[in-house]
Amino acid sequence: MSKTPKNVAKSISGTRARAAVIAAGLGVSVALGAGSAVAAQATGQGDVFSSGTASKLAESARHQADQQHQAAASAKKEAQERAEKERASREAERKKLNSWTKPVEGSYDLSAGFGNSGGRWANKHSGQDFAVPTGTQVKSVHGGTVVKAGPNGAGDGSSYGNAVVIKHDDNTYSQYAHLDSLQVKPGQQVKTGQDIAKSGSTGNSSGPHLHFEIRSTPDYGSGKDPVGEMRGHGVHV
Repeated sequence: MSKTPKNVAKSISGTRARAAVIAAGLGVSVALGAGSAVAAQATGQGDVFSSGTASKLAESARHQADQQHQAAASAKKEAQERAEKERASREAERKKLNSWTKPVEGSYDLSAGFGNSGGRWANKHSGQDFAVPTGTQVKSVHGGTVVKAGPNGAGDGSSYGNAVVIKHDDNTYSQYAHLDSLQVKPGQQVKTGQDIAKSGSTGNSSGPHLHFEIRSTPDYGSGKDPVGEMRGHGVHV
């Protein structure tokens, strides 16, 4: 039986040892590779989850921002509309304060005019008569202060019956006479178009009507043509 030389046996043993080490290394590498793959897969799943959550949070933030923007725009629009309404209201009030209007509204007939003469007046007629039924609403032709109101022509004489005199901001006066009832009193502030009395036929009157004057003073005798004066304020009767 032949014997293997010692140097050959040692060579074989070294070769086997190296093969075992290489095999073991390959096993470790395989194991590590599998672990790395699992770890990589887990990491990938985490990234996907994190990415989805971030996307949802971003979308929610955008939605909230849009809602806040819309709410702010709506509030701004409402504030602008309120400001415009307030401005329009102030402008309308200003125009109303500066405007003039007729002493009666609706249907009426102009009867005796300014400067007419006749047996009904000791002097020429001092105003313009509006033939209207008793109880017709009489209005202030312009804003001002009531300086006279009462019976006996409010101090101008019994022929006027119940009367009202109003002082206006241009230092003219309007007078309303033969009234059935009064709705204002001396010292009261009135606006253009405000109800001040009901028409009637008190005093020296041949029938229901409103006697209307424009005066330069609060007293009888200072009357001016009311039709012409009203026309100068843009009112045609």
